[in-house]
Amino acid sequence: MAKIEVKGTSVTVVSGDVDDYISLTDIARYKDSERTDYIIQNWLRNRNTIEFLGIWEQLNNPDFNPIEFDGIRRQAGLNSFVLTAKRWNESTGAVGITSKAGRYGGTYAHKDIAFEFASWVSVEFKLYLIKEFQRLKETEREQLGWDIRRNLTKINYRIHTDAIKTQLIPPQLTAQQTCLIYASEADLLNMALFGKTAAQWRDENPGNKGNIRDEANAAQLVCLANLETLNAHFIHQGLAQTERLALLNQTAIVQMKLLLADVGVQRLQGKQP
Repeated sequence: MAKIEVKGTSVTVVSGDVDDYISLTDIARYKDSERTDYIIQNWLRNRNTIEFLGIWEQLNNPDFNPIEFDGIRRQAGLNSFVLTAKRWNESTGAVGITSKAGRYGGTYAHKDIAFEFASWVSVEFKLYLIKEFQRLKETEREQLGWDIRRNLTKINYRIHTDAIKTQLIPPQLTAQQTCLIYASEADLLNMALFGKTAAQWRDENPGNKGNIRDEANAAQLVCLANLETLNAHFIHQGLAQTERLALLNQTAIVQMKLLLADVGVQRLQGKQP
């Protein structure tokens, strides 16, 4: 669940496994904060709205009941016709609009339907809503990409530490001695990629509560994941640490040039790296 600000109105967006639903109640609040249910019902009793909802359900919902839909459509436009989201769902098996109770209760609709409702409320509001919704989705995509790269680094870290455990740590060492070996190998990668150890970075950034890897950008995280796997391979080959450092540093230089060049191409094409 997320909140976006549209023309001074906070609008709730609920992201599902496949589709996003937007609060019609929040959109209606832009028009009249005291009568949101009344505004939604007025929109639902409109014949054009019923036609739109019916077509949307037929395209997206295999369980939609067309017979019940035809009955509602024939009544639409009559002075006595009243329709609520609950009645619409119960009668037709619709999934495009839903009602939620509780703290974040209200009427929600699939983004396609929510944009149509927003257009009925205010064309200007609809345009700003689409803009802010797209901004939210872009932010989520960036965060997802960051999480994938971060998790890739963690997986390769496990491969790396397992190689250290089986090849570099003799039996009988104390826990403190073992930690020193792990730290030494971690700093081997830090030196190869960042040109400094974790301790050196902390000395240069005394006010930062994170660590050198927390501050890495996306390209550096990808490169670090590759270096961890490569170092694990070198460890199994029995290469000395100094030799591994030289090879890893050469690899880091080549990979970062390629990664940063790719980022530059994406920016020129108007894509977010």
